[in-house]
Amino acid sequence: MLKILVADQIAEEGLARLRGRKDLAVDVRTGLTPEEIGEIVGGYDAMIIRSGVKITRAALANPGKLRVIARAGVGVDNVDVPAATAAGVLVINTPDANTISTAEHAIALMLSLSRRIPVAHAHTRDGKWERKQFTGRQIAGKTLGIIGLGRVGRAVAERALGLKMDVIAFDPLLSGDTALEGRVRLVPDVATLLPQVDFLTLHASMTPDSKNMIGEAQLRLMKPTAMLINCARGALVDETALADALNAGRLAGAAIDVFAAEPPVGSPLLSATNIVLTPHLGASTEEAQTAVSTDAVDSLLGYLLEGVIRGAVNVAGLPAHFSDRDRAYLDLTARLGMLLSPLCAGGVERVEVTTQGGEDLTRLCPTLALSAMVEMMSPHIEGRLNLVNAGDFAKDRGIVLQHAGHSARRDYYEVVSVTIERRGERHSVEGAVFQDGLPRILGIDGYRMEMVPEGLLLLIFNDDQPGVIGLVGTLMGTHRINIADMTLSRRARTALMLLKIDGGVPEAVMDELRGKSPPILSVRAVTLPPTVGRT
Repeated sequence: MLKILVADQIAEEGLARLRGRKDLAVDVRTGLTPEEIGEIVGGYDAMIIRSGVKITRAALANPGKLRVIARAGVGVDNVDVPAATAAGVLVINTPDANTISTAEHAIALMLSLSRRIPVAHAHTRDGKWERKQFTGRQIAGKTLGIIGLGRVGRAVAERALGLKMDVIAFDPLLSGDTALEGRVRLVPDVATLLPQVDFLTLHASMTPDSKNMIGEAQLRLMKPTAMLINCARGALVDETALADALNAGRLAGAAIDVFAAEPPVGSPLLSATNIVLTPHLGASTEEAQTAVSTDAVDSLLGYLLEGVIRGAVNVAGLPAHFSDRDRAYLDLTARLGMLLSPLCAGGVERVEVTTQGGEDLTRLCPTLALSAMVEMMSPHIEGRLNLVNAGDFAKDRGIVLQHAGHSARRDYYEVVSVTIERRGERHSVEGAVFQDGLPRILGIDGYRMEMVPEGLLLLIFNDDQPGVIGLVGTLMGTHRINIADMTLSRRARTALMLLKIDGGVPEAVMDELRGKSPPILSVRAVTLPPTVGRT
């Protein structure tokens, strides 16, 4: 039975999905310190957290059977992600669940700021009625600048366009002149964006490069009538520089929902003029709180029960969602890695995975390389190796792990090749997924063939001469070993005989077969799991 630790408060709808399953044991233990988590976490298969608990390197020093940490929300600042990666623990979040709520809050802050609603409210509550001092600005016809056109940035853009604003944006990951079907104009950098905007809203991710991306120099590029909204990450803005610009009248206003330190004790923004402050409310709606909890639970169960990864934080290049086709090619590549694994017992210097096909397969190629590495090296090491830590494993051991995508070949539309190099030797396997959903081996070290890679396979390299097939068949028949499938391939003066065997082959029989040299040059056995094709 799988054990799940719920270490933070999550919506009851999420808990109900966990408690409704008889194959799970669920413990709700909130308020744990990192030390307390470290003492118990190894006994759980998975953990669900929010922002109220810290997962430190020390807490993950003995991960035990822990496989996944699900963050109900977006930010993972409270998780030591490199430590989780080194431990082979997948970290996932729920990036889509609070998109609408955060976008709506950004729009609400912009409207509150432009119409001076908070101060007008306080004024009216005090029994005053001096309306003229609260003349605001309408946003229709104004230019909104967006830094970061991801999920939230796009949602904000769509709503701003509905309010008849002109929208321009900068996103380093986007090329071209426009986005959102031509309705949003793209600019090449932040410096080009800032002088043009009446309102600026930030929706960039937090990276070392984006820290304090809006500082004194950037604020001086903005119009003195412009206003800034930040519902993304507090550290994107230099708070001291922003407070100085507001107090000096070099910026007309700001609305801030996130801070460099939370709560923002001592922040200069607390006493700045013309500012609206909220306590990190972007995702604080009933709908978003329910969605982040249920999405976290669904993603966690998808990984534990089906091996489906969604919302991965610590697997480089991993798609947010795997299609059935993606999973079929991951399975294929894993089997190709298993075929090469016996050759990796003494170490490997270089691994290369190449794809030939469309853009989708090229996109998947980095993950395929990780999958191949996992299956090749897992039998030869202690500890856990998976998609999460395979890249770091290769780097730590000096293994060059490469991947490349190419256009489709003429003979097959989509092909995956895995190549290893060790001590001057080079070995490769090649395969594809056919229309029936089943993987096929297409080549081993240049020997062409076609076989479904499953069960016990014998790879017999031999001199290309008459009588070898009979020799092998007679030996197998003598020991009552049934050959379920066989394919033959020749290159120059040697040949490869690939046999699929029902049941097993005793080691004594393997030794007897190896003893038939010549013409037998080498014999290698590999056992692969059953395949599941398209029904």
